[in-house]
Amino acid sequence: MLISVVFFLPLSLLIIRTDQSRMGGIRGGPVKMQKRLIELLLLVGIIGLSRGAIQRPDYDDTPSPEFLNPSWMASLPDDQPLSEVTMPGTHNTMALYGGVFAECQTWSLASQLRAGVRFLDVRVRYFNGNLTIHHGVSYQWAHFGHVLEGVADFLVEYPSETVLMRVKEEYSETYDIYGAVVDYVRRYADWDLLWHSRLVPTMGEARGKLVVLQDFPGPDLGMRYDSLDIADDWRVHTLLHVKEKWQSVYQHLVAAPVGNPARMFLTFSSGAGLFAHPRAVAQRINAQLHDYVGNKTDLNQRLGIVCMDFPAAPMIQTIIDFQLKEAKKNKKAFRSVFGKTSLKYIVSQLKKKMTRYFKFNVRVKVKHEGRMDLSMRHQYGIQ
Repeated sequence: MLISVVFFLPLSLLIIRTDQSRMGGIRGGPVKMQKRLIELLLLVGIIGLSRGAIQRPDYDDTPSPEFLNPSWMASLPDDQPLSEVTMPGTHNTMALYGGVFAECQTWSLASQLRAGVRFLDVRVRYFNGNLTIHHGVSYQWAHFGHVLEGVADFLVEYPSETVLMRVKEEYSETYDIYGAVVDYVRRYADWDLLWHSRLVPTMGEARGKLVVLQDFPGPDLGMRYDSLDIADDWRVHTLLHVKEKWQSVYQHLVAAPVGNPARMFLTFSSGAGLFAHPRAVAQRINAQLHDYVGNKTDLNQRLGIVCMDFPAAPMIQTIIDFQLKEAKKNKKAFRSVFGKTSLKYIVSQLKKKMTRYFKFNVRVKVKHEGRMDLSMRHQYGIQ
């Protein structure tokens, strides 16, 4: 609280001093205007908001989820299109740093995936061929390769799952990141990891795969982000505007069950503004969202992707519970967990890991036992 006051009070004083020449005719003058401005800041949530960690059923900004659900997709039938699956997601998935206005999550990528999150919102800055992770100006101490490695490792461990990832350029305006994205996929993951089609896959086709939702120009790398039905009214100027934000979320959640079943629905519950930072908005919107989904008695419906800031494990589980039950009849769990695409990807990843391990051990052996002939050096990639 004290940090917020110290940071924003000089701003209010600066505004007052700048406009003093215009206040001569205002009753009370600068002092009264300063008091009113501070009251406004209190009202819209800048001053007095707690930064202490909170873990509620709807909202969690602690370092770890209350519980995990890493393989919930195993029970979904292979022939069910992803457009009919309800799944939780996170907005600005990697935004863990940068202060109160930049941070949207507190869990690591691995923790989010193991908690049940299946939609990731990833923002990359392009600079000299590199793709660093950003939320606006705030660098998130990671690059796109870290994200790909995290997703790949998760899918090897849980081949019954799939992950959807929106990829968007942020804090650079090159509109030319396609080549770099492809390069990162080849370097840090595997080309076979991706779903290579604009079409919506079935669960069987998507298991063990990363479905890129391409939000940047270039040839098709996966599905196009703008092919989804999206509600992302993220601007919440002050906490007085949270009601309007909730109406946007509510209306889209009402539309999703009766909307086109062949089209994915994506609802962002996140929001922020100059006088309403992500935590403040999430503390209010998440509570309303939890009440809305928690009070529904009919879970046999599609809500689509529900994308949140600071979701809690109970909230994630409540969203996962909304699935089209009739689509599950006469399905075998073995088919669900081990599709052909999953096995193909697992084998390719194991090959890569074994190759890396073997190269490392050969290098160690050469170091300790002396030289090896030139042909063997070329074979194992040793300089």
